[in-house]
Amino acid sequence: MSNDPLLQPYRLRHLTLKNRLMITSHEPAYPEDGMPKDRYRAYHRERAKGGVALTMTAGSAAVSRDSPPAFNNILAYKDEVIGWMKKIADDCHEHECAVMIQLTHLGRRTRWDKGDWLPTISATSEREPAHRAVAKRAEIWDIERIVRDYAEAAERMQAAGLDGIELEAYGHLLDQFWSPASNAMEGTDYGGSLENRMRLSMQVLEAVRARVGPDFLVGIRYVADEDMEGGITKTEGMEITRRLKSSGLVDFLNVVRGHIETDAAMTDVIPVQGMRANPHLDFAGEIRAATQFPTFHAAKIQDVATARHAIASGKLDMVGMTRAHIAEPHIMAKILRGEEDRIRPCVGANYCLDRIYQGGIALCLHNPATGRELEEPHVVPKAETRQRIVIIGAGPGGMEAARVAAERGHEVIVHEAASDPGGQVRLTARTPRRAEMMQLIQWRHAECMRMGVTFHFNSFADAGTVVAERPDVVIVATGGLPHTDMFEGADALVVSAWDILSGDASPGSNVLIYDEAGDFAGLQAAEKIAATGASVEIMTRDRSFAPEVMAMSLTPAMRELQKRDVTFTVTWKLDHVRRDGNHLVATIGSDYISETRERRVDQVVVNHGTRPLDDLYFDLVEGALNGGEVDHDALIAGRPQAVVRNPTGRYRLFRIGDAVAARNTHAAIYDALRLCKAL
Repeated sequence: MSNDPLLQPYRLRHLTLKNRLMITSHEPAYPEDGMPKDRYRAYHRERAKGGVALTMTAGSAAVSRDSPPAFNNILAYKDEVIGWMKKIADDCHEHECAVMIQLTHLGRRTRWDKGDWLPTISATSEREPAHRAVAKRAEIWDIERIVRDYAEAAERMQAAGLDGIELEAYGHLLDQFWSPASNAMEGTDYGGSLENRMRLSMQVLEAVRARVGPDFLVGIRYVADEDMEGGITKTEGMEITRRLKSSGLVDFLNVVRGHIETDAAMTDVIPVQGMRANPHLDFAGEIRAATQFPTFHAAKIQDVATARHAIASGKLDMVGMTRAHIAEPHIMAKILRGEEDRIRPCVGANYCLDRIYQGGIALCLHNPATGRELEEPHVVPKAETRQRIVIIGAGPGGMEAARVAAERGHEVIVHEAASDPGGQVRLTARTPRRAEMMQLIQWRHAECMRMGVTFHFNSFADAGTVVAERPDVVIVATGGLPHTDMFEGADALVVSAWDILSGDASPGSNVLIYDEAGDFAGLQAAEKIAATGASVEIMTRDRSFAPEVMAMSLTPAMRELQKRDVTFTVTWKLDHVRRDGNHLVATIGSDYISETRERRVDQVVVNHGTRPLDDLYFDLVEGALNGGEVDHDALIAGRPQAVVRNPTGRYRLFRIGDAVAARNTHAAIYDALRLCKAL
C-alpha cells in the first residue's frame, strides 16, 4: 500500500471510494433536450477511466419546472432522465468510480424566459443581479410542491443506480431561505428565526429520506459563511452545520464560503487566474475539525501537492479538483504511473465556466478534447507511417501541433523566430495576474522534449529553409501581427496594445484605448498604463467592453482598473486621429448617430485584432501537393487530408491559428489537435 494520502481509500458509510480525489458537481452544459446523452456520458466516462474516485454530475439538476435551465441544466423532474443517468452510472462503475448527482431548485438564480416561461420563485422578490429576474415570493402550495419534487427527483436517481445525491444550498432556493439577506418571509413559518429559515431544507431532507430510505447516500453542498453584509455569518454557518449533522439526514458536507449573486462575488467563491489559490481550504478544515463529519471541498485546488496537503493535514476527507480534471482527465492515472510531472495543469483561464454563463458549453482553453470526447482523443494514437513534419512557429498552436504529431510517432522539427517558445502567450503572461498562461507553453514544451522534437530558435525560416528540411508536411503557425492600419496614416499616430505590453511603446499620461477586439490585450494595456498614474479611457463600439474576456475572468481586471479610476465608454468608435502640436485629436463616431465628437489626448492605443502573418505560407503554396487546401469534411470527421491540387508537389501544407485569421488560443490549439491527430 502506498503512503500517499491521495491514494488512501475512504469509506463513506457503506461506499468505499478508492482514493481521495473527486470531481464536484458542475454543469458543463452538455445536455441535449435536458438529458445527459452521449456527449455528457463520454465526458464523465473519460474521467472515470482516468482514475478519479467520485464524479459528481450535473451542478444544479433541476427538480421542478419552475427552476428553468439557466445553464442548460439536466431536467431531473422528467422520468426519462433515469435511463440516461443509468448509462452514466454503469460506464463509470466499470472503472470503479462512484457517481452522484446534484439536485436543486434554482430559486431566483435563473430567468423566467427559459424553459416553460414560469415565474421564478424565491423567499424574496428582490432581483438577483446576475440573472436580472424578479422572483415571486413562495406560497405554501409552492413549498409543498417543491418538497415533493425534490423527493421524486431523488427517487429517480436511486432508480438510475447512482451512489448518492447532493442537494445544493449556495445561491439557490434552499439557502435563499436560509440567508437573512434574501429571506423576506417574516410572519410565516419560513422566515425570521434560523429554525424557520431552515424549515424548507429540513422538510426537503425528510421527504428525500422517506422516499430513498436510510441506505442511499445524501449530502449537501452548502454555504457556511456568505461573507457579506446582512448574510449568513460564520457563526450562523457553524450553527447550520451543527443542525445538518445532528439531523441524521445527511451523510456528508460539501463546504462553500461566499455568495454568488453577482459575477464578482461568484469569482471570489470560484477564483480564476491570478487570484489566490485554494482560498477557502482552511475554512473547510475548520468545519471538519468542529464536526468530525465527512467533509468535501473544492475551490481552485489546481495542483496535486495542495490536494495531498488537504488530505494529509486532515482538512478534508475528499478533495475536489473539478476544473483541474476538465484540463486533465487522467490526474490519478498519471499519479499511479509515477508521471505526476506530466499532468496537464489547469491554468485558471476559466474558459470552461465563463462559456457556460454566456450560453455555451464548457471547453478548456488548454485541452480541446474536453467536451469533445466523442470526436477528439485525450490520448493520441500512433500513426501507421512515420512522416517528417516541419512546423513554423512555437506559439500555442505550433506547440500543440508539435506535441500531437510527436505523439503520433512522427519526426517533428519546429522553427521559431524568437529565442523562446510562446508567441502571443509570452506577451499575455507579462501581466503578473496572467503569468499562469505560460504553463500552456511550458507543459507542451516539456512533452515535446520528452518525445524528441527538434527545436530551432532564433530561426527566421523562409521557404528555402522549409524546403531544405525535406518535409512530408508543413504546418505554418506563425500567428498574426497587430492590425493598426485603421485609416490613412494611422500607423504613424497610434500604437498597439502589444506595443504597450512588450515595452516597445511607453505609456502616455492622457490615453485613449480603442478596443475593437474585445480580448485581454486591451484590458492588460489599460492596466499597465493606469499603473503609471495616467488618465485612461477604454472605448469600444460594442454594447459592452471586452466581450471576449467573459464575466468571471473580467472580475480581477475590473478590480484593478476601477481602483485606478479608468473610464469605460461603450457604443462609440474611433474614426480618425490627427496630430495637433504635442497632442493627438481623436475623432469619435457612432454606429447609431451621424454626429462625431473629439478627444484631445497624448496617446491613442488600439486593440484591433491581428492580421495573419502569412507571407511564408503563400511562398510555400506553389510547391504544396494540396496547394494549402483543407478538406473541411475530413478535418471535422477526423480523417486524413487527401486533397491533391498539384501532383508534382513535394509536401502537404497547412496553416493554423491566427496565421489563418484572428481568433483565440483555444481555436489555435483545437486547429492543431484535429489536424495533426490524423496525419
